[in-house]
Amino acid sequence: MQADLAHLALDILSGALVGFTLGLIGGGGSILAVPLMVYVVGVANPHVAIGTSALAVAVNALAGVAQHARAGTVKWRCAAIFASCGVIGALAGATLGKAMDGRRLLLCFALLMVVVGVLMLRGRRNLGCPGAACNRHNITRVMSSGLGTGLLSGFFGIGGGFLIVPALVASTGMPILNAIGTSLVAVAAFGASTAISYMASGLIDWNLALLFILGGIAGSFGGMRAARAMAGTTGALTIFFSGVIFCVAAYMIWRSL
Repeated sequence: MQADLAHLALDILSGALVGFTLGLIGGGGSILAVPLMVYVVGVANPHVAIGTSALAVAVNALAGVAQHARAGTVKWRCAAIFASCGVIGALAGATLGKAMDGRRLLLCFALLMVVVGVLMLRGRRNLGCPGAACNRHNITRVMSSGLGTGLLSGFFGIGGGFLIVPALVASTGMPILNAIGTSLVAVAAFGASTAISYMASGLIDWNLALLFILGGIAGSFGGMRAARAMAGTTGALTIFFSGVIFCVAAYMIWRSL
């Protein structure tokens, strides 16, 4: 009985950590959720971990969207264009990802994280333009970024926030806090698309998903407050974002090899 309660608490706390990260940096939900499910919770099948995390992250991202919307940090036009293109890529990517060996998929996922972390650190001094928006001058970049990010999101079974945030910053020039709020709309859309694909293959643990969602909703409130506090310090949020990516990537590479 005590072991069951301890495992239940561990599941909820893991979900809270995922939700906190989503609220704080608009991404990293699946970066943390997948290894937490595989290495901490003990999900034996990496594909089940990927499908379950995609569902939990999608729901937790919606909770984060509501909070960022109240704070006025969501660029809705950009979110709609990016997400709609990304869903197409996510559905195609999920089909490809399920056909690949699970352990190899996790290793490729970790290597991609390292590349993204380096790119984010290189642009940490760029504060962005608060008035940035999606218009006829950058809509092609936004659409292509959404499609490409969605493809990678579906392939690796992730919400994609750690890819979406830098993609939004690069394609529109918006500040990172706006990119975080806007990215959560796409994270929810990408995660739902990936989850539907895995759901059709019976690769979702519903009980675990519910526990992660409950913990994640609670954690997202703290993450949002921390993000607004860190946004006032030049580069702090970007450096933290990259640091999370490097730490988790290093652990995943170590476990995979």
